[in-house]
Amino acid sequence: MAETTEPILEVRGLVKHYPLASGILFKKQVGAVKAVDGVDFELARGETLGIVGESGCGKSTVAKMLVNLEKPTAGEIRYKGEDITRLSGRALKAVRRNIQMVFQDPYTSLNPRMTVGDIIQEAYDIHPEVAPKGDRRGRVQHLLDVVGLNPEYINRYPHQFSGGQRQRIGIARGLALRPEIIVADEPVSALDVSVQAQVINLMSRLQDEFDLSYVFIAHDLSIVRHISDRVGVMYLGRIVETGRDAEIYDHPTHPYTQALLSAVPVPDPEAREHRERIILAGDVPSPTNIPSGCRFRTRCWKARERCALEVPALAVPAEFRDVSGPAAHDSACHFAETLPMWRSAPGKVVPPETEGEGNGSGPG
Repeated sequence: MAETTEPILEVRGLVKHYPLASGILFKKQVGAVKAVDGVDFELARGETLGIVGESGCGKSTVAKMLVNLEKPTAGEIRYKGEDITRLSGRALKAVRRNIQMVFQDPYTSLNPRMTVGDIIQEAYDIHPEVAPKGDRRGRVQHLLDVVGLNPEYINRYPHQFSGGQRQRIGIARGLALRPEIIVADEPVSALDVSVQAQVINLMSRLQDEFDLSYVFIAHDLSIVRHISDRVGVMYLGRIVETGRDAEIYDHPTHPYTQALLSAVPVPDPEAREHRERIILAGDVPSPTNIPSGCRFRTRCWKARERCALEVPALAVPAEFRDVSGPAAHDSACHFAETLPMWRSAPGKVVPPETEGEGNGSGPG
């Protein structure tokens, strides 16, 4: 686990809105899809930050902005103190060398017309200062060996590999320029469970070997806990709770995090039989029409009038500020609390009764 150090990456007020237009000849903006709507986090050197949440919450959009595949609508992304959202040309190219990405789908992220050697070597063609021409083939073969593939496969095409092998090729491509940060956007979600474990263990080993910092994005909570030092939980474009892995998994204080964790499969049949899940009512609101105040209130059993009027800050809740312990971590909820019996009976999670003062969206 990484020690607390000066952050290598700082994200402040990150926003990405996609405009919605109407009209045929004269288009007029009538709204926006608020994919990311004010995200803040830090990443320390050698640390793994896990970002989890439901599909559509904005995780992948954050990943694309970190590597400048998408331009933010507002906010800052500071790499070693420099705001990379304002860079272009050679300055941006230099930063991109140090922030690489591993994509979600190993089938579509590799060019089917290029050999594995050409795919990995392309990084050296774009950044020729990293490796002289005569040394590039040897470096590519070394990278294949590092990620557990036979170096003799250098002339094969992507369709000749399995899904797990293709993802290893994607990881080798990300390592080619010896970056300091790798943004992994759900790198194992398209793989079989046994292959997922192999890829996760490979990434953990490479982190120590190459002194990497990871932003690891996923929706599988167990995988995120296995690899992450800190975890940020996203909902509808914002981070609603963040803390060390033990704080989030063993002492969640935000209702959304508690609902997510209650849905994690339990391997013990006896515990599973007596387990009660938090089942949220309703659907996730549209990112074009986000609720006022707390954006989770339309599905929350704790919702009160204050939740509709006031946006909760992502900070240590007032009731935990004067105490030390794992519950004292940032949570964007006006009524943040640890659930009764969460620690004493982790297999049984019982949400409080809805008192009728909210919007009627209690657990189903």
